[in-house]
Amino acid sequence: MEQELVNEMQIVFDSKSENEGFARTAVAAFVSPLNPTIDELADIKTAVSEAVTNCVIHGYDLGPGKIFLHAAVWDRTLVVAITDEGKGIPDIEKAMEPMYTTRPELERSGMGFSFMEAFMDAVEVESEPGQGTRVTMQKEIR
Repeated sequence: MEQELVNEMQIVFDSKSENEGFARTAVAAFVSPLNPTIDELADIKTAVSEAVTNCVIHGYDLGPGKIFLHAAVWDRTLVVAITDEGKGIPDIEKAMEPMYTTRPELERSGMGFSFMEAFMDAVEVESEPGQGTRVTMQKEIR
């Protein structure tokens, strides 16, 4: 059975840590017509925060750049894609291991992808070194 596109949005913002809160709030507001539970909203906001933070810290090394957020609702499923045009990930499998971080000097826990996977129904990471990274996450709103 094919799902029907209900709603869609795109936002482009600067790679700055203060925009992480903006991104999580925007996605929470976007999905609100589906009447998610408080727990579902918290899960979505946490996953979006982790993905945006990864762009800022790892994709752009705390430097300038743009982050592209795309969200769509298909029936009762939220799909969020967060993309940067930063340095990319040379080894996605390694990067997704719990506790693995390339920035220990910033006291990073290495749990970003683990949190995304725990709080969302599906997480897909696509990356090309020197080209950037796209993290696509799905969550069905029950």
